[in-house]
Amino acid sequence: MTFKPEDNDPADLDALAGEYVLGTLDAQQRRSVEQRLAHEADLQAAVQRWEARLLPLNDLVPAQTPSRQLWPRIERSLNALNVPVPRTQASTSWWNLLPLWRGLSAAGLAAALVLGTVLLTAAPTASPPAYMVVLVAPQNQAPGWVIQASNRQQIQLIPLGIAQVPSDKALEFWTKGDGWDGPVSLGLVKPGQTLSLPLDRLPPLEPNQLFELTLEGPNGSTTGKPTGPIQFIGRAVKVI
Repeated sequence: MTFKPEDNDPADLDALAGEYVLGTLDAQQRRSVEQRLAHEADLQAAVQRWEARLLPLNDLVPAQTPSRQLWPRIERSLNALNVPVPRTQASTSWWNLLPLWRGLSAAGLAAALVLGTVLLTAAPTASPPAYMVVLVAPQNQAPGWVIQASNRQQIQLIPLGIAQVPSDKALEFWTKGDGWDGPVSLGLVKPGQTLSLPLDRLPPLEPNQLFELTLEGPNGSTTGKPTGPIQFIGRAVKVI
């Protein structure tokens, strides 16, 4: 979790509401948020906004009738992870179990698709993204930014929160495709800033393309290559 249940800053409150709706809070954190929802109008409004963003996603996925084997498979997965969930909660609770997702081999891809697609709903009329990247902090795998692209020549960088950057440093955005000689700078990024960037001077975006944000001097790297520590990193996934 990126934000604490007691956060009151508007940006943090919105991010907390997003994590609540996505189901990435643990049980104790979720109860704390639910207690606040009973009497905090700002938090209620933030949760409602996130729910409104998520609802259109139903239209992007064709309706499917689950097989009879689905819930027994879920139960077996939960039992293997020692995660107790009553059968009466089958329709909702298994989705909200972060330990389950952490225990599955496809957890990274699932997080990328879910987080990225949720942010797409901020612009409901936009085309579904063809590529998605979730940039995570190397030390704890906490997601910090999402990259989405509806075509191979334009990307959008979207913050999930506001990264803490020392006053004498700056975040520099880099990318590197397979077979490239080295990473190429896409410019400096301000914490919390959403950017739309053309890739017209680079080869078209491709699956597994690397993106990262590094901590550099206030004017960026002086060598044309990353020199500072990696703050967030991820690879492109083709989603359609």
